[in-house]
Formats: sequence, C-alpha cells, structure tokens
Amino acid sequence: MPGSLITLTTDFGVADHFTGVMKGVIHSIAPRATIVDITHLIPPFEILEGAFTVEAMYRWFPKKTIHVVVVDPGVGSARRPVLVEAAGQYFIGPDNGVFTLLMAREKEYKVRHLTAEEYRLHPVSATFHGRDIFAPAAAHLASGVAPAKLGKVVNDPWIISGLTPVRTGKRFWVGTVLRVDRFGNLITNFRVEEFPAVMERPFELLAGLVKISRLAATFSEGEPGELLVVPGSAGYFEVAANQASAAQKLGVAAGSPVELTLY
Repeated sequence: MPGSLITLTTDFGVADHFTGVMKGVIHSIAPRATIVDITHLIPPFEILEGAFTVEAMYRWFPKKTIHVVVVDPGVGSARRPVLVEAAGQYFIGPDNGVFTLLMAREKEYKVRHLTAEEYRLHPVSATFHGRDIFAPAAAHLASGVAPAKLGKVVNDPWIISGLTPVRTGKRFWVGTVLRVDRFGNLITNFRVEEFPAVMERPFELLAGLVKISRLAATFSEGEPGELLVVPGSAGYFEVAANQASAAQKLGVAAGSPVELTLY
C-alpha cells in the first residue's frame, strides 16, 4: 500500500494561495501525512520542465512515496487526471506528458484514469484540479485506499515526442535542452549512462552556434566564463560556463536543439 509521504511539484509560484490550499485538503483527509515541497517555481505551463523535475527527483525518495505534479495548462479540458504506478512509487497529475521522462526511464509502469467520484472534492472546479482531484487522490492513497479504487488502468498515456536523442548518422545525434537551471546551465537529454563514449572519446556538442568540446568533472575546472560539458547530478550531460550563464552566452533556452558528434 502507498505510504504517508507526499511530495508536491507545481508551477503555482509562492505568491498565491494554491499550494497552501492543496496542503490543507491533504491534511483534512490524511492528517498524519508528511508533505515535501519539491518546487512550486516550474515556469508557468512548462510541461517539459515539469517532466524533467519529476524524473530528476523521484529516485531519491523511498518506496511508496506519493508524488503530486501539477503543471496543467489544460486543466478543465478533456485531458485525463491520472495515477502512474512506477518504481514502487505513485505519481498523480494530468495526462499531458509531464510523466514522459519517468515512463521512459521506468519501462514497467501502470497508468490509471482517476475517475472515482467519491475520492474527489465536490463540486469540482474547472480551474483547480490540484485542489479538487489531485490532492484528494493523494491523501486517500496515503490513508490506505487501494490504487485500483481510484480508477481503471488505461494503456494510452500521453507521451511527449522528441525527448529521446535521435541518431542521425554513424557519429551524430540530435537532442534537446530539457531545462535551464537558475545558474544558466543547459541540461540536455543526453543521459550519461547512455552516452558513456562522451567520457572516453573526443566529441563536440553544438549548442546554439557554438561547438563545445571540453569535458569537465566540475564547473570550476574551466576558466571564468569558459563553456564546458559536465556530467550533471541528475544523470544528464549539461552545458555550463564557469561562474556564468551558459544559456545567456549561447542564447539557448529549454526546448532548443543540441547536436552531439563523437570522434
């Protein structure tokens, strides 16, 4: 059964009441639940950055953790509210691709459409499913309700295309920038474990109009402002600039293409 640890990841920011209300709903149903805030500063509507955040954080939580993810520009539309069971944990949020990278890493998963009316608040707002659907579902799970009671399994979850690097030649791959962090580092979708040759052979990573060929273990190995490729803590190669913003230097944002060449 699920545990009583619930995480929250949203694009709500910190100025409004939304996150606090979700916590109130959770504690009203599951007063002993422990709530961990991952972040509420996902840029508004940026599903891709939400997907990266989910994939980057869940592995560091114990089995049975319940993760609520609300980056939901389609709230109130025909998109489904879902529960994803993967890696011994539970993920609740909109079926809009925000769980794409999770499902790419965890090949075995189960997706349920959250349809059980008795585990929602009523009336359900058309604009605040975080309060009326997602938070109650998480709290009921934490209180011991079986996942099967929340809805039936579906086999067609929404997957964002283009998040896996594409091989375009014998030595060439095209990828994308998943996220720009607050330091201006470009987190690419080239996983270190899938591209170990970058650690062993000469390479070039094209970002913007610049080719970077310097691999560094730490940000400080380069000269101030020097562009580097670093194996990041989330398991992806990152383009960084020592004590500067690689994103600003290169004019690159989340969703921009990057190209890898191995020699």
